[in-house]
Amino acid sequence: QVQLVESGGRLVQAGGSLRLSCAASGRTFSTFAMGWFRQAPGNERDFVAGICWNGDTTIYADSVKGRFTISRDNAKNTVYLQMNSLRPEDTAVYSCAARRAVCGSTSYSQYDYWGQGTQVTVSS
Repeated sequence: QVQLVESGGRLVQAGGSLRLSCAASGRTFSTFAMGWFRQAPGNERDFVAGICWNGDTTIYADSVKGRFTISRDNAKNTVYLQMNSLRPEDTAVYSCAARRAVCGSTSYSQYDYWGQGTQVTVSS
């Protein structure tokens, strides 16, 4: 079992930055690939970023490439999402997810554990 708790979401102005954190319980965190997804009201849950178990490979949605960076610290059981140049369309609930695999996936159905999410609101 892995429990995930996100933090760092808040209201920010367009053009600003935020760093989200996802803290995981359990001693096997380093064996999981991790991902970030987001869901805006009325929309489906969308893939944002994914990272392999050792952090050496990352994948991003086209909409966030060049602006967002996913990283992980296995010693702290934590995955991060650094978000720069935020836009109003980035407004959503952001959730992290863990996958029993070497690397992340763009499909939410491929993940085994989910956090509750943290709200990010970007004002124009």
